[in-house]
Amino acid sequence: MRFLMMFKPEQPGQDCADQAEMEEFVTRSYESGELLATGGLFAAPTRVHRRHERYTVTDGPYAETKEVIAGFALMELASHDAAVESVHRFLAIAGDGTCEIHAIADGPQ
Repeated sequence: MRFLMMFKPEQPGQDCADQAEMEEFVTRSYESGELLATGGLFAAPTRVHRRHERYTVTDGPYAETKEVIAGFALMELASHDAAVESVHRFLAIAGDGTCEIHAIADGPQ
């Protein structure tokens, strides 16, 4: 199963407690085939909204944003329980914050 995980740090701009340990975690995850893609996200996204066939494009950052997604990981794991366990390992290195786990629906490959 594929999962998209998104990390929201407790404090925006918070650095990883142990960068070398995080690099090792990411390397092991890539080498095992579990980690398919990962990356950090800038805090100034662009929103595209459609309503009644009209589009509005708005550049961030947005004053109403309470949580900033700092990064994401796309992973291939055996189950939801395996995804939760992977997030536990990640947060133990990344520090305080929240990870959302989204199962990805299978589609055409």
